[in-house]
Amino acid sequence: MRHLTLILAYLRHNLLSAMAYRGAFLLQVMGMVLNNSFFLFFWWVFFQRIPTLQGWGLSDVMILFGLVAFAFGIATAVFGNCLRIPRLVVTGQLDYYLTLPADPLVHLLVSRMSLSAWGDVLFGLGLFCVIHPLDPLRLLIFVSVGLLSAAVLVSFGVLSGSLVFWLGSMEQGAEQIIWSITTFSMYPTELFPPAIRVILYTLIPAAFVGALPARLVAQFSWDRLGLLLAFTVGFALLARLVFYRGLRRYSSGNLVAMRG
Repeated sequence: MRHLTLILAYLRHNLLSAMAYRGAFLLQVMGMVLNNSFFLFFWWVFFQRIPTLQGWGLSDVMILFGLVAFAFGIATAVFGNCLRIPRLVVTGQLDYYLTLPADPLVHLLVSRMSLSAWGDVLFGLGLFCVIHPLDPLRLLIFVSVGLLSAAVLVSFGVLSGSLVFWLGSMEQGAEQIIWSITTFSMYPTELFPPAIRVILYTLIPAAFVGALPARLVAQFSWDRLGLLLAFTVGFALLARLVFYRGLRRYSSGNLVAMRG
């Protein structure tokens, strides 16, 4: 409950700060919606020539893309620093979070919000409502598995970002590893050869962000949901363990900063 209170407090604070510049906030949101729409347009053109792709139709891919957009939006709007851990470690900005009584990892993650990420959330929900209008049960499934996907994204960001504790100043390389999961998650796993699929279910668990949750929306299965839930919880615990093991190796950057 203490962590939930901290998350909600920062979410409220960050939203109020964003609304202080309402025009800029709305511009970023609509810009992201437009950007995603252009990407979706290319899929539409593709399926005009090829009706199905390894069992995936246009509506299936639209749900996949909308789900990933929604999950990425939630992950980076609520836990905005999940993709920036390498930079925070290298620049010594962890000092600030270590001096406060709150859980350092949770505090670090929620202290920043990506404003454009709300455009991803809006786009994902809007796309679902276009494909499945007036279907509240399926919408509940979409939001539920989308939140689990967001948790996998955040956990992967923490896990791969924590590698910088051992590998030193490899900020750009670590961030590229983090972005790889979003890239692969936007495509059906059936498009990849078997060896790559194994990687997408293990080392870079993009299948648990995109393909598996999308299949749950299309055809719900308690077995698939159990698999996704078990993986999400286990992966989050692993990410937390690795972060705190790495934190033991962290040397202060002697950064003194005042934050309001």
